[in-house]
Amino acid sequence: MMAKTILVVDDDPNIRDVVVFALEKANMGTAQASDGHQALQMAKQGAHDLIILDINMPEMDGLEACKALRKTSDVPILFLSSRDEEIDKVIGFELGADDYLTKPFSPRELVARVKAILKRSNTQQTAKSEKPKDILTCGALKVESDKHQASWNDHAVDLTGTEFSILQGMAKHPDRVFDRDQIMNMAYNSSTYVSDRTIDSHIRNIRNKFAKIGCDKLITTMHGVGYKLTP
Repeated sequence: MMAKTILVVDDDPNIRDVVVFALEKANMGTAQASDGHQALQMAKQGAHDLIILDINMPEMDGLEACKALRKTSDVPILFLSSRDEEIDKVIGFELGADDYLTKPFSPRELVARVKAILKRSNTQQTAKSEKPKDILTCGALKVESDKHQASWNDHAVDLTGTEFSILQGMAKHPDRVFDRDQIMNMAYNSSTYVSDRTIDSHIRNIRNKFAKIGCDKLITTMHGVGYKLTP
């Protein structure tokens, strides 16, 4: 199997060296960029399996770079930032990030999170090798595991790997109400903990993407309990 290539974007060369060393030790290929503009150019020129993106950078910060990337690409993004307020994490997820890790960080945890994101984003290839076709439906919603694609009334919706995992998990049991812990388990591995607001942010992001194509009631909030798909 070909090694995964990770684009590491940070204006601090020392941080880049630490991240690159940890990733290459885990048998992953790497590329480096020092600011958001350079990251966008490299993302256009080469295929990367995941982007590690610092938020606080000159010229173009990570949030703006993420916003620009999400207009044309669904490549997984992991934010790496010294900002540890919950609102910063929520904003990052709402812009389309797959995960968020604060500095200072453990290189071992960083590699574990990268592997978890890559595993989720590889659902399409895994599904193709295991099943010729796997389609889940709930009303006009269609979730195609083999294509790693979701659509409503045949209008495709671009979801991040985390968002797709959540929607796929809910579509498998369309009549069930899921609490936040259950949704967290759909989106992350068992060793990763995120806050309730992060889960709410992912749900809101999914809703907003479907609302743009006319589906404004995809997921219903069951107050005090959790969420369920709307038929």
